[in-house]
Amino acid sequence: MNDPNLTSTDQWDATRYETQHSFVWEYASDLIEILAPQAGEYILDLGCGTGQLTAQIAAQGAIAIGIDKSPTMIATASKNYPNLQFLVADGADFSFDYPFDGVFSNAALHWMTKPEAVIKCIGQALKPGGRFVAEFGGKGNIKQISRAVETVLKTEGYPIESLLNPWYFPSIGEYATLLENEGFDVTFGVLFDRPTPLEAEQEGMKNWIKMFGNHWLSLIPESEQPAIFSKIEAALRPYLYGENHWIADYRRLRIVAQKI
Repeated sequence: MNDPNLTSTDQWDATRYETQHSFVWEYASDLIEILAPQAGEYILDLGCGTGQLTAQIAAQGAIAIGIDKSPTMIATASKNYPNLQFLVADGADFSFDYPFDGVFSNAALHWMTKPEAVIKCIGQALKPGGRFVAEFGGKGNIKQISRAVETVLKTEGYPIESLLNPWYFPSIGEYATLLENEGFDVTFGVLFDRPTPLEAEQEGMKNWIKMFGNHWLSLIPESEQPAIFSKIEAALRPYLYGENHWIADYRRLRIVAQKI
């Protein structure tokens, strides 16, 4: 959702992201514990979004720098944390003049559809022995949401076959192999279900699609969207709604590697 690999058109709504999807960074506190940033270390936050996790890393004494391809997200991050450094940069094409002790990424790598190029940049950014700690959507992520949305759109006659898949949801084996090919030693990997309650109760699923499903919405005239949302919600309600809120069927890949 913090996308350093979108097209040149910035599709991110930083206000919607911060006010309706704070779970994106709130679920990452234990990932920062795995990173274990130390005072004086240089840590790169890849796909930093609006900067909340960059700030948490910096609060532990590290020199934290955040990059994201979205100018909107970077502008908001810089406003939120004016004492920190945030840069607009593409996750598949970035470089620095100095090495990092660690590269951190949360909920961003699944937006980067050129994983080999991304991993190459990460490897070049790290010093020998530097660590890479990340969590992102893995194989099977949002499977029910995607199936319901695309079934409804296809049934209603929208040309979903024309859409490019904006996501990359790999298995542990696939991603670990890419890291090893780039000279990393993968020390930990886990793929796990993490059903995630969405904010705003009745509006949660609609808000999630508006935030993260622009490729689907691009097919639907605004005047037709309310009826389509109703059909999507009807398809998903038996599976992803309960106790007055919607749930996203997230499946996350968490991985730790060291540059050899």
